[in-house]
Amino acid sequence: MFLLRGRGYIIISTHHHPPFINYFNTQLSLPLFKQHFNNKSSSHHLSRRRLQLLHKRHHRVYSSMESIGVRPGKEVAVGVDEEEYVSQSKLYKEFTSIATIDKAWTFNSPNGRGSHTMFTISQPNLLANKKKKHMLSSVISEDSNGGLDVQWSPFPVEVTGASLMVPSPSGSKLLVVRNPENDSPTLFEIWGPSQVEKEIRVPQSVHGSVYADGWFEGISWSSDESLIAYVAEEPAQPKPTFNDTGYKKDASSTDKDCSSWKGQGDWEEDWGEAYVGKRQPALFVININSGDVRAVDGIGRSLSVGQVVWAPAAKGLQQYLIFVGWPSDTRKFGMIYCFNRPCALYAVKAPLFGSDVKDNAINDISMIKLSEATNSAFLPRFTPDGKFLVFLSAKSCVDSGAHSATQSLHKIEWNSEGEPTPAKIIDVVPVVMCSEDGCFPGIYCFNVLSKPWLSDGYTMILSSIWGSSEVIISVNVLSGKVSRVTPGDSNHSWSLLTLNDNNILAVCSSLVDVPQIKYGSVTKEKSQDAIWQWLDVSSPTSESKEKVKSLLSSLQIDILKIPVKNVSENLTKGASKPIEAIFVSSKSKQDACDPMIVILHGGPHGVTLTSFSKTSGFLASIGYSLLIVNYRGSIGFGEEALQSLPGKIGSQDVNDVLTAIDHAIDTGLANPSKISVLGGSHGGFLTTHLIGQAPDRFAAAAARNPVCNLALMVGTSDIPDWCFVETFGTDGISTYTEAPSPQILESFHEKSPISHLPKVKTPTLFLLGAKDLRVPVSNGLQFARALKEKGVPVKVIVFPEDIHPISRPQSDFESFVNIGVWFKKYCK
Repeated sequence: MFLLRGRGYIIISTHHHPPFINYFNTQLSLPLFKQHFNNKSSSHHLSRRRLQLLHKRHHRVYSSMESIGVRPGKEVAVGVDEEEYVSQSKLYKEFTSIATIDKAWTFNSPNGRGSHTMFTISQPNLLANKKKKHMLSSVISEDSNGGLDVQWSPFPVEVTGASLMVPSPSGSKLLVVRNPENDSPTLFEIWGPSQVEKEIRVPQSVHGSVYADGWFEGISWSSDESLIAYVAEEPAQPKPTFNDTGYKKDASSTDKDCSSWKGQGDWEEDWGEAYVGKRQPALFVININSGDVRAVDGIGRSLSVGQVVWAPAAKGLQQYLIFVGWPSDTRKFGMIYCFNRPCALYAVKAPLFGSDVKDNAINDISMIKLSEATNSAFLPRFTPDGKFLVFLSAKSCVDSGAHSATQSLHKIEWNSEGEPTPAKIIDVVPVVMCSEDGCFPGIYCFNVLSKPWLSDGYTMILSSIWGSSEVIISVNVLSGKVSRVTPGDSNHSWSLLTLNDNNILAVCSSLVDVPQIKYGSVTKEKSQDAIWQWLDVSSPTSESKEKVKSLLSSLQIDILKIPVKNVSENLTKGASKPIEAIFVSSKSKQDACDPMIVILHGGPHGVTLTSFSKTSGFLASIGYSLLIVNYRGSIGFGEEALQSLPGKIGSQDVNDVLTAIDHAIDTGLANPSKISVLGGSHGGFLTTHLIGQAPDRFAAAAARNPVCNLALMVGTSDIPDWCFVETFGTDGISTYTEAPSPQILESFHEKSPISHLPKVKTPTLFLLGAKDLRVPVSNGLQFARALKEKGVPVKVIVFPEDIHPISRPQSDFESFVNIGVWFKKYCK
C-alpha cells in the first residue's frame, strides 16, 4: 500500500483489497469524497469499465509524477480515516513542541544578590530530524516577603554545533567543545564573559571526537582553571595500504594518493548499542593557555576510561587524575543501560606542561587501582575539603548479572600529603534489600552533579528512584543518614538540576502536570533536621505548553498498590509486597469506562515514573485511561523484589501485569473488552507474551523493538549475557557461552513470546529500528511475519536509521501517531 502526493492529487493504493485505485483532487473535501464512494446507489457504483479508466489514469498521473521527481510517500493505514492521522498528528505536535530542560548551572551573583543560572534546553526539530539546543539565562533571588524575584533573558539563544558545554568552577569561563563530522579537528572554545577568548583545534592524529555520551563522558577543570581533563576517542589505529602491485610498505597514514587505498585492518569490537564506529575512550589533558594537548600516559589499551575528575592539589606533589576504567581486553558486551559491567577507580599522574616537564624529567607514570575491594565503582566525587573520595557502586548488578539493580554509596579516605594507594572502602549507604512501607528503598542514581555538596561540605544531594517516582535525597557521607528532600505527600517526580550553597533548582512534574522549575531552600529546626521549602520559579511559557496544560487539566493520576497473586513460601519478603501501577484517567464521572492502554517499561529492571511524558500525555489526551505497571523486577522497590524476576521472565512479570489488569477491572476502572497493550524492549517482550498467553484480553497491541525470540536474539544482540541471566537467573553467569547448546536454545524458546504465537489473534503494530543492536530488527520482523502468515492483522514500520530507543524526532513522531491511530481503529 502506498500514498502518492502529486499536483492536486492524492492516490491511495492497497494490495489488501482488489486492485483498484482511489483518487481525488485535494481541493475536494474528504467527507464529499467518502460520500461519493460510499453511496450505495447504482449511479455511484464503479463499473468495470470505469475501474479500467481509473487504472489507466492512475498510471498517467504516476508517470507524470515520476518525471518531476516525486516518489511514493508514507503509508496510510487501510480502513482508517485519514482525518484520524490529521487530528492525532496535530495533537501530538503540541506535545512534542514542549522544550525540555537538559542541564543547569548556578553561580553566585557578583553583587551578592541572588544567583545567575544558565539552562540548556532542547526541542525537537521535526523537519531537520534533530534536536535544537538553546541556552537561556536568569537571575534568581529571594525577596523580602519570602518569595522569589526571577529575571529572565528576553530570548533563548540557539546553540549550534556544540557537543559539550562545561563552565569552569568559578563561572568565569565556559568550555564549548565542537566535535567534527568528518576528519576535521575537534574544536575547543574558551569563552569569557563577552567573547571567545581562545580557540584550540586538535587534529585527528592526536584524538578523535570528545565523548559526550553521559557515561564515558568526563570533562573536569583543574582548580586553577588552566587545565582541562577529558575523555576522547583514541587516534585511529594504522590500517594496511594496498596499490595495484599489492601491499604497500611504509605507507604514511596520511597518504591519499589515487594509486592506493586503505584496507580495513583488524576488526575491533566496540561497546555496542549507541557506540558503533566509536573508537576506544582514552584520557587527555589540554592546557588552555598554551593550547597543548597531552595524552595521559600509563593507562594503556587494556582499559576504556571515563568519568575523570582532578584529585585535590597537594603542595609540592604532581597532581593526580581519578577516573573509572572498564576492562577492554576481553569480550565487550553492550555498555549503555548496563551497570553490570565490572569497573574500578584508578589514579594516574596528570601530564606535565612547559617548565614542569624539565623540573620533573623522571616521572613515574604507573596507574594505581584504588577500589581493589569491589568490582564496581563509578561517578567519583571528592568532598569539598578533599578528605574523602565518594563513589557509587553497582556490585549487585555485577554479582547477579542483572543489568540494573540497587546501588550502594561508598567513600575512601584520601591521602593529600603523599602518593595515593589502594585504600579501605567505607560503606556510606548499603544496598537496601527490603524496605518498610513508605521508607527509603535504596539508591537508584544514574547521574551525579559535578558539585553535589551543600555548604556544610558533607551533605550530598542526589536524584534517585523511590517507588514509581523520582525524588531528591540528601546523604550525610559522615553518618550515612539518608533524608528525602522533596515532598513525600504527592505523586509528582522531581529531577535535580543544580545547586548552589544550600539552594536547589529542580524540575517537578507528573503525568498530568507539565514540568515546573522549583527552587528549594533549607532551614534548620531545633532537631537539626533540614526542613526544605519549595517555591515555583516563574518561567517563560509557550503556546504549545499552555495547550498541553489545558488538555492535561482534565486528567488525574493515582498510584495503585496491587497485591501479587500466588505468593509462595520460598519468596522473599520484598518479592511478596504489592506492586505499583500508575493509573491516569479522566476526572469526569462517566457511565462507561474509557478504553484503557496498559503501558509496560523495558529492562526488565527499569521503571516508568510519574514524571511528565509527552507520549503518555498524548495517549491520555485522545481518550484513553493508562495503566502503567511497575511489575516485580522494576528498580525503586528494593533488591529482593528486583532479584525475584531473573529466571522467571515470561511468567512472573506476565502474571503481575495480568493481576494489575484484573485489579483495574474488578475496581471498575476498566472495561475488559476495551484494553490495549503497549511496550518497548522488554516491555515489547511482555506485550507479545500477553497477546499469546491471554489472547482474548486485548483489543490491540503495539510493540517497539520487542524481544520476541531469545534463541534468535542471543546470537545477534550486543548483550547476549542478558538472555542467559534473565532466562536462568544468576546461574546464567556461569552458563554463558558464545555457542549455546540445543538444550539452552530450547530453554530460550520456551521463555519467549514466539512459543505462544499460535494462540495470538490481537491486531499488532510493530515499530522497529533497523540499526538496533540491543534487540536487532530480525526479532520483531520474524514475529510480525509469522502473525501475518496466520492471518492476524499486522502493521510494521521500520525506521532505517534508528537504534533501540527509536528517538529521532521524526521516528518518535511517526511512531506515536501510528500507535494512536492503531488503537483508535481497534479499540475505540
